[in-house]
Amino acid sequence: MTEHAVSILGTGSYAPKEEISNAEVAERVGVEPEWIERKTQILSRRYAAASEATSDLATRAAQEALENAGLTCDQVDYLVVATSTGDSPQPPTSYLVQNRLDAWNAACFDINVVCSGFVYGLMLARSLIAVNPGARALVIGADVYSRILDFSDRRTAVLFGDGAGAAVVGAAAEPGMVAFHLASRGDAGGLIRVEAGGSRLPSSHQTVDEGAHYFRMHGRGVRDFVMEELPPAMAALCAKAGVGLDEVDHFVPHQANGVMLDELVERSGLSGAHTHLVLKEFGNMGSAAVPFALDRANRNNELSDGDLVLLAGFGGGMSIGACLLRWGVPA
Repeated sequence: MTEHAVSILGTGSYAPKEEISNAEVAERVGVEPEWIERKTQILSRRYAAASEATSDLATRAAQEALENAGLTCDQVDYLVVATSTGDSPQPPTSYLVQNRLDAWNAACFDINVVCSGFVYGLMLARSLIAVNPGARALVIGADVYSRILDFSDRRTAVLFGDGAGAAVVGAAAEPGMVAFHLASRGDAGGLIRVEAGGSRLPSSHQTVDEGAHYFRMHGRGVRDFVMEELPPAMAALCAKAGVGLDEVDHFVPHQANGVMLDELVERSGLSGAHTHLVLKEFGNMGSAAVPFALDRANRNNELSDGDLVLLAGFGGGMSIGACLLRWGVPA
């Protein structure tokens, strides 16, 4: 079966209106604002309004991506939402987005690979379109972490914000998606977790009283995992594509922590690339972080035809998702 070239046709993003400063978070968690900036490089983040859920943010980002691609909702064949904070356990959040968009020709599904989800979604979209070149996919990363933060835990509560990012994927004259590298390490699953609310530990008064529905993270363990696993993964990805890390023009990483990303860039040999960061204004947006940063770079005209763009997601599972893109205007 012949595979066809696949590329990103348009991008979009959305951040809630409510800006939350370090001073506001610091007061809630019991630290100084300067401590947050020093530890994370984050200055502010956005929290969803009481009336907003993940599907609302995802819909707004999707609408922007479709407009940027010059397509309408009825031209979407696949609609993928990457999230770990869906509106509810059922129905899938992607179906709620479909309903909001009136995208009735789309087959919809959710994936949960936490902060690597968008890159996994891109690979799924490429696989579907490569054998069906007339199809188009809408891949969305969206999360509302503000609803599951424990503000008595300063290590996690200072990091996260809410947002959504999206990309339209379709056939192109030249391959835009050059190569992917996906990796999973279930033995490290305890590093990032939400313990209650599933079939192992169903919701109850006791789980709520114990705060078992809150997000938990072992920060040092996550950092060690990323530093040990991601640099060789990105090197292997570039080797598979036949390019050197020094040829990468743009690096769009998961926006986890600014201090950690500085170390990651140096350790990975990506100092010559333009690293796109949005965490200072928006914090860690989970699955939305990579597509949000990619859309900002696209809309600020920072990406030129032929530029080599490296996307790298990493997060709970533990998981890694890296993608090498050759940026270009769709034919």
